[in-house]
Amino acid sequence: MKNDLSKKDLYESVKILVEADHYPHIHLTQHKLFTLFSVAFQYLLFMSTKKHGAYIIRIEDSSLAEKLLKKSKDTSTRRFLQALLLPRKLQCGRSCFYLDFFNINTWKMTSEIPREKVKAALIIKNSSIKPMIDLLDNDTEEETNPENDFLLQSLKDNFFLTSLSDFVPKTITIAYGHSFEGLECISFPIIEDKEEKALSGVKISKSIKFEHP
Repeated sequence: MKNDLSKKDLYESVKILVEADHYPHIHLTQHKLFTLFSVAFQYLLFMSTKKHGAYIIRIEDSSLAEKLLKKSKDTSTRRFLQALLLPRKLQCGRSCFYLDFFNINTWKMTSEIPREKVKAALIIKNSSIKPMIDLLDNDTEEETNPENDFLLQSLKDNFFLTSLSDFVPKTITIAYGHSFEGLECISFPIIEDKEEKALSGVKISKSIKFEHP
């Protein structure tokens, strides 16, 4: 695709994550979701060749997964996600990748992985700040179930992340406009900061001189 990252930009960005390997839990805070996913996934793919084991990709929902499949910024990432999407489990060399969603009903496969085998996880949150409420059926009886209320509260407390970061030695979370305790924020030079861009526009507008009749 014409808007894909260049090999150089992708390599340099993955290198930043490699050099930040001493941080166990990382938060990618910038606004270019599809660029960040390509970089983070390629880092995970590289890591899987060095540390063999299980790698979990947790995406907010299937709709976001479809968008990532179509709009990620390199061919390799798009092809891998396409192959992973249906079976939600894919062997890659001596490692295995697993896919689930924030919906806990999709966690059965990943919850059965022996914890010591999980080497890293990639969590992708959409830009919406609305807490997820779709992890359970939406009929009236389910909504009033105290157990379901507990699970909904767990999501509000970022359980989609902490349920992994509590035992996975390496996590990368992509979430623009969110903050999480205990995560190291990392950014990439290839992504222009939104505030800088806005300020630049203000400066241009101030430089315009209007002539009054």
